[in-house]
Amino acid sequence: MEADWEVEVGGGAPVIDALWAGFVDLRQQPERIEEIAEAARFPALGGLLERLNSPGSPVWTAKCDLWEPVEPGEAANLTVVEDDLPAALAVYVDLLPCAGSVFSQWQQAEAFCREWVARLGQIAMAGCSVELVVRQAVAGLAEGFAVTAYVSAEGHDRAGAAETLARALSAFAAAIPATERTE
Repeated sequence: MEADWEVEVGGGAPVIDALWAGFVDLRQQPERIEEIAEAARFPALGGLLERLNSPGSPVWTAKCDLWEPVEPGEAANLTVVEDDLPAALAVYVDLLPCAGSVFSQWQQAEAFCREWVARLGQIAMAGCSVELVVRQAVAGLAEGFAVTAYVSAEGHDRAGAAETLARALSAFAAAIPATERTE
């Protein structure tokens, strides 16, 4: 599995607003997973959200999306011939640490991403990639940093891309590093 991370803060970079108007708190009310349209459309994403918001997880999720990348090579960073573009699917999930609601310093988020990328890099899985992006975040009164995780996959057709993405999401959840949990 190809995995990388970066820091994207300041200068008009997106800010994660964790408690946005449509926020569904899956930590406190896991049964509300059915309210998340993306999870209904792609059950593997629902499974990922359930794992990431479970009592043993060091993170919680604030927002997600599922889409079909349209640019050649956008999914899994593969070089493809324009006329033979395989199908692709991608998701993103905004992740915040349970301890403190946000990472108070970007270096904490960076260390978390470095460990996760190292774990993911050891997984042999072709056709998929993970990119972790450290961003500024707000969760109520807490201000700091969080991570947007992008997971993408390609296949010979949409079913193949969906199967690869489902496997990648499972591996992604299994490789999550530990953080201190203070709840």
